[in-house]
Amino acid sequence: MSSVVRSAAPVAATGATRIETITDSAGFHAMREEWAELLESSTSDCVFLTWEWLHTWWKHLGAGRQLDLIAVRQGEELVGLAPLMVGRPRLGRLFPWRTRALLGTGTVGSDYLDVIVRRGRESEALDALAAHLAAEESVLHLEQINRRSCAALELAARVARQGWRDTERPGDVCPFIDLRGLTWDSYLASLAPEHRYNCKRRLSALTKRFDMRFERVASEDERPEALAALVALHNKRWSARGGSTALRGRLVAFHEEVTRLALERGWLRLFVLRLDGKPVAALYGFRYRHAFCFYQSGFDPSYSRYSVGQVTVALTIKHAIEEGATEYDMLHGDERYKFGWARQVRELGRRELYPPTARGWLCQRSVALDRAARRTARRLLPRGVADWIARRANDAIS
Repeated sequence: MSSVVRSAAPVAATGATRIETITDSAGFHAMREEWAELLESSTSDCVFLTWEWLHTWWKHLGAGRQLDLIAVRQGEELVGLAPLMVGRPRLGRLFPWRTRALLGTGTVGSDYLDVIVRRGRESEALDALAAHLAAEESVLHLEQINRRSCAALELAARVARQGWRDTERPGDVCPFIDLRGLTWDSYLASLAPEHRYNCKRRLSALTKRFDMRFERVASEDERPEALAALVALHNKRWSARGGSTALRGRLVAFHEEVTRLALERGWLRLFVLRLDGKPVAALYGFRYRHAFCFYQSGFDPSYSRYSVGQVTVALTIKHAIEEGATEYDMLHGDERYKFGWARQVRELGRRELYPPTARGWLCQRSVALDRAARRTARRLLPRGVADWIARRANDAIS
């Protein structure tokens, strides 16, 4: 049986507006259709806010947290949704507190997280959410949000007006390419001369030296093998650098399910580059609405002299242009190679809101001390010890 708590008291001034809080997986599962409809009717629409992505995230990676989906309804119509979770207080804290965070925060790297509100109903939905959140003493951490424009910023402003301490911290950048009006040739012409020359030369060299095939997963029969190739190539690439945690353990199970769902919806863009029949590079992304999102990649280091990773990026940009995408988003990270392809960025950030109570003040001070300890550890301690302290610090604010 679904666990749904209804409340009208915090939002009595809005008449028919009421709050529902969904706290279990059955209730989450039942929201699939109206979640999709609300997201499509919002300005926050992106793949990382879909039911498919966040429900799968919760199923595989939500352990140790409490589900806290806060829905705003007017009559029976869903007009707003804050997809949140509550981190449970850790044993041993001097001043335990509850922290609410957006679903998808942290593990797997979900970008452009947000609250979801229906166009034209933003004011009443955000007022209701702010009143509900401000009535409690839980700390609110909003991470991986668009630092310049998103509904979460409006929500934070409304909560802050009720006396809460509101702090902002910068985060990653998301380089992206505006593809509007471009052909593959005109896009190449826009690149720096050296990068354009290298791109053409590498593509030509591969086609002359090898039987080159660039394959996109188009069926469920193809998906598991291609995903396994991506995982193997990604981990092979990073093994010489101490390894990667991006595609291991529970994360592989998450991607196994989310790629299956994305393929069913027509969003999955999973490519494998084969040379003489051997998989040497793979790229995993999504085509969602107008945008192609480059999520993860891998390549065989023994083929690095042929720049197979860069060739794969080039071929996916070409594919995105040819299938009519108007944007190629390289998602978070300021890796140097991304800026050979993309010149524009979106900034991500983090808003932290603390209740106007003594406990809220103590929580804010504790988080600041945790971060100071982490910075000191990185400067002074061996990497393994510093990483252990960083994990403990992350636990303290999750």
